[in-house]
Amino acid sequence: MTGPGDPNQQDGAWGQDSWRPAQQQPSFGPGQAPPPWAQLPPGSGPQAAGGQQRRLPEVSAWGNVVAAAPWFFWSLILVIWIGGVFGYPAGWIVVGAWILSGAVVFVGSVEDLLARYLFRLRRPTLIERERLQPVWRQLHARAGTNPERFTLWVQESDDVNATPTPGHVVAVTRWALYTLPPQHLEAALAHELSHHLGGRSWLSLLGFWYSIPSRAGLIAARAIARLVKKVPAVGCGVLAFLALAWIGLSLAAVVGGAGFIWPLVYLTPFVAPPFLAWVNRWQVKEADRRAASMGYGSTLVQVLYGWQHQHQQNLGRETTRRQQVMSNTPTLADRVHTLEQSTV
Repeated sequence: MTGPGDPNQQDGAWGQDSWRPAQQQPSFGPGQAPPPWAQLPPGSGPQAAGGQQRRLPEVSAWGNVVAAAPWFFWSLILVIWIGGVFGYPAGWIVVGAWILSGAVVFVGSVEDLLARYLFRLRRPTLIERERLQPVWRQLHARAGTNPERFTLWVQESDDVNATPTPGHVVAVTRWALYTLPPQHLEAALAHELSHHLGGRSWLSLLGFWYSIPSRAGLIAARAIARLVKKVPAVGCGVLAFLALAWIGLSLAAVVGGAGFIWPLVYLTPFVAPPFLAWVNRWQVKEADRRAASMGYGSTLVQVLYGWQHQHQQNLGRETTRRQQVMSNTPTLADRVHTLEQSTV
């Protein structure tokens, strides 16, 4: 039995002719879908994208540094907070060990371990690689990058985009792989690749490594918020415990002559999660802008609308205000607006 997204269906989205390499495909005519850049306004085609692409590395490198800075800062504060449990100066050993641990990212196998066990990705199967490679090569030809620098992984998800990954790991969701036709899949991959454009891969990997404590704190904050919503008594008890712990640490710092700076430091992990969630949303929008600068803006909008239609999701903000503030991804409406502005 086959369906609309069945990879074995020869006359569907995964038909054999659709997966012909770009150089073997005939020029489009009546009844044939034009390439992504043909759907864009004048000045947004490959030639314009190529001109902007030369500026992408510099802009993207600064963007990566700007995005990594708050994650490192909040992680440092959280580690200092944890080190305070052991008391100082012994707590500085914990902080120093965490800073020195960044050297682990220069070990070659670390990226594969992070992809497999932290991001829960898997390597594509042989038939999946055969479907991805023509689109992957065409994308890199337009981006002016070497496809051998990156490794493709698959995320078992029904979302339109995979979780952004550092280093040389580029992931695509199962939904995009098995549902999208080649041109739309290329646009989705352009978004994923845009997270890696510019800068140095080791810099993004190092930034991610130092962001792990902050991300763990963000996950814990979301878990506590869900607990408060589902079991108010237990959730309020957890919040009370954290508040008492902060008061105790603050009093110990003041009495010990450390001044009033440490109470503020101990408070920062409570206010960091909303800001870090905003950084994640900003990075997704930046990746959309870079994909649009390569000529995939209109096609990526079609991908988002297709995902929204298939999953029966509202285009606007259908969640509560707290969920909006703590969300790692912008709403579909925000992403569509970003892409529309980038392709004008």
